[in-house]
Amino acid sequence: MSIPVVDFGACSLREEDVADEQMHKLSKELESAFTEVGFVFLKNTGITQEEVDRIMAITKTFFLQPEEEKQPFSRKSFSNNEYHGWVQIETERLNPRCPGDLKESFNVTSIHPDIKWPSVGVEGFQEIQTSFFRRCHKLSLRVLRVMALSLGLDPQLFMSAHRFIGTEDNGTTLRLLYYPSVNHEKVKEHQLRCGEHSDYGSITLLFSSSRGLQVQRRSGEFIGVPYVPGTVLINVGDLMQRWTSDHYVSAVHRVLLPPAGDSSTRQSLAFFVHPDDEALITCCDGSNKYPPVTGGDYLIQRYKASYV
Repeated sequence: MSIPVVDFGACSLREEDVADEQMHKLSKELESAFTEVGFVFLKNTGITQEEVDRIMAITKTFFLQPEEEKQPFSRKSFSNNEYHGWVQIETERLNPRCPGDLKESFNVTSIHPDIKWPSVGVEGFQEIQTSFFRRCHKLSLRVLRVMALSLGLDPQLFMSAHRFIGTEDNGTTLRLLYYPSVNHEKVKEHQLRCGEHSDYGSITLLFSSSRGLQVQRRSGEFIGVPYVPGTVLINVGDLMQRWTSDHYVSAVHRVLLPPAGDSSTRQSLAFFVHPDDEALITCCDGSNKYPPVTGGDYLIQRYKASYV
């Protein structure tokens, strides 16, 4: 199994309007990837490597600040969104059977104008993050449209459940991730940079700076994901697997520790796309393979299991 690279140029953000007929070839390629692997690299999306490099540079500057500079922006410090903000290293464990993950993050869950943003030493942080959030939002809707077409569904079906991305009625999150260098002498048993997990929502858009991610095959074996500059890695989330009655696969993945003696850091940007809080997710084939659940209720259940 390898992760295919698909040219998304027909639906690029550079294209203002995309006709459904232009999407049919793309829809077959995405369906193949999402049913067999659960992941696909998209190239020519309209989001450039320069955009990714810019956001990673200012993000790294934030993470390298002293802890007392980051603490005021901690998750649960914002009254209008408890998930927005900085998450300290080892706070989250995506595999609940393992120690906390060796990563820190900043969740951009709200772009509400009243949210307080870091500014000291990271001028332009708010502008860069919110701009990239909106770009990812636009791209994710195009991917969801192609996915609906690939199943012979109304092309608006998935999109209509994501109307409130960027508001307090939707949990979609741009997650800025930083994996600091690892002191192997202090690593706990079974601890990883990011434990084995599958993503919660509809789809995820991932931009990374290096190797380290692994994806689990259906056989149970993990394979390394290559670093492909200029692409975005898209994967299916658990709610999309439920939504499609297991037609699309939400694959387990993880981020390994670097080899002993390797002091390199790692960065990634993950845009976790979730349905609206009140959107009722039912099997789109009309079956009752999974019980109905709202986007908000499902997300709360998963968050409770992930945070120490």
